[in-house]
Amino acid sequence: MTGVLHSPVSVPLVDLGAQHEEVAHEVEIGLKEVFAQTSFIGGAAVTEFEQAYSRFLGARHCIGVANGTDALELALRAAGVKSGGEVILPANTFIATAEAVSRIGALPVLVDVDSEHLLIDPDRVAEAVSPRTQAIIPVHLFGQTAFVERLAPIAAACGAVIVEDAAQSQGATRFGRFAGALGLAAGTSFYPGKNLGAAGDAGAVVTGDEDVAARVRMLGAHGSERKYQHDAVGMNSRLDTIQAVVLNAKLRRLAGWNERRRRAAARYQELLADLPGVVLPRTAPGNIDVWHLYVIRVAERDRVLSALNQAGIGAGIHYPVPVHLSPAYTHLGFESGSFPVAEQAAGEILSLPIFPHISEAQQEYVAERLRLSLRSPAER
Repeated sequence: MTGVLHSPVSVPLVDLGAQHEEVAHEVEIGLKEVFAQTSFIGGAAVTEFEQAYSRFLGARHCIGVANGTDALELALRAAGVKSGGEVILPANTFIATAEAVSRIGALPVLVDVDSEHLLIDPDRVAEAVSPRTQAIIPVHLFGQTAFVERLAPIAAACGAVIVEDAAQSQGATRFGRFAGALGLAAGTSFYPGKNLGAAGDAGAVVTGDEDVAARVRMLGAHGSERKYQHDAVGMNSRLDTIQAVVLNAKLRRLAGWNERRRRAAARYQELLADLPGVVLPRTAPGNIDVWHLYVIRVAERDRVLSALNQAGIGAGIHYPVPVHLSPAYTHLGFESGSFPVAEQAAGEILSLPIFPHISEAQQEYVAERLRLSLRSPAER
């Protein structure tokens, strides 16, 4: 650290332009094939991606759908979760996790998270189980993998299924097994900013269960396995062929991009190691993380965030409001203080820029500006 502020024009939270530049030629060729064949729904690109992604995770089935929220809903429905059932999930997740439960007519049962990694706390899950518990959703937050091996016996004891929210963890592993292939099924999102991101909305359900896979396909096609024969009330949720072209090109690079994220995270650990008042993220034993986000914890978070943003640094917050304090879920009856770990974290977490193409100079600038923002007014 030189102490001199090297100022790039800006440091975005994620640089999608650099990703696109790397895959642009392959995507152009793939799109020409789609338009030449007019295979806009389904087609070879979708099948290719589904097979490639299932191989990547070591899962038997991947079913492309329209977005990550649909993926979770379809996974839960195909796994047997029904209206009136209860589904246990962490309080500090994106609201889509709870939405997928609510859209089925099931009840989201929120629990707190562990204080170090902010992942769903198995001890709190065990306390929340009831005779109506039908599923547990571990959220693999920030590119980590939740402690699914501790949740499995809890689920087995109450007859519940594990449906993973793997939207932030493409390529992460726990004890050598991939996130998204640890439960009965998983829903994932390919929103553009994910480690594996499309050029728009896209998602997938991953499962090792033949029946679950078949039911997801049927429900996502208007409840139909054959044209004009509708066996259930389904929905229209398909992976767009154009998005599959983009995903195929990016999937071939995902392992390398994730490794670059790990190197960037390690560089932040070195640059920020001596900053007082900053809690750095740590990898849980057994995990190989993919660093979808690099999340620190700091007092006076909002002031620090504002200072970084004013310096052209695209820092952000994931997520500022726990599910139970969102207006959409006040009907659950929880008040401030119900989930103290998640609530405290929501006021302290700060996501620093991280992406495969981030440069050392950009990270040094982020570190220098963060150091400056933490000084007292007199020191500044």
